[in-house]
Formats: sequence, C-alpha cells, structure tokens
Amino acid sequence: MSPFVEINLAALLFLPWFLILAVLYWIYPRQPRPAWRRGFDVGALAASAVAFVLSLHWAQAWADRGYGRMWQQIVGTSVSYGVFLAALGLAFWIRHRMLRKQ
Repeated sequence: MSPFVEINLAALLFLPWFLILAVLYWIYPRQPRPAWRRGFDVGALAASAVAFVLSLHWAQAWADRGYGRMWQQIVGTSVSYGVFLAALGLAFWIRHRMLRKQ
C-alpha cells in the first residue's frame, strides 16, 4: 500500500459518512435562511474537516507503534472522528443560538 494512502486511510474510509453528516448539517433546519448562514456553514464544515485531518495525523503519530501499524489507524480514526463530531456539534449549537436571536 502506498504511504500516502496508508496515512490517510481513515479519511478515505470515513469520507462517505462525513459527506452524509455535512449534507444533513447544511440542510437542517430548512428555515430561516438568513444571508450570513451560507458563509457560516461553509466555514463550519471547512473547520470541521481541517480539525479532523490535523487530529488524525496527530493521533497516528501519538499512537504506540508497539501494537502494530493497525493500532495507529484505530487510534487515529477514533480520536479524529470525535474531533469532527465535536467541531460540527459546536457549530450546530452556535448556529442555533444565532438563528434564535433573529
């Protein structure tokens, strides 16, 4: 397996699920749709993706290599998935608060 694919395997395998979550985040709630919402949503999705990639590489470097190369993928995937969900959840909460103020 190529080193690039090996280090990014978790990102490649989770891509369909992240796409589903991103579409659900983008669509709901359907109303209201103020002018600032599109920019906020793009920024939130980009920040969540960047946080995922950075935490993935950090967690893979942090994982104990004594348990084998697969353990790096497991730790990296677990940590980065949690970071992605936390970032997207925080963005959802902030957006909800901003929409309520209008």
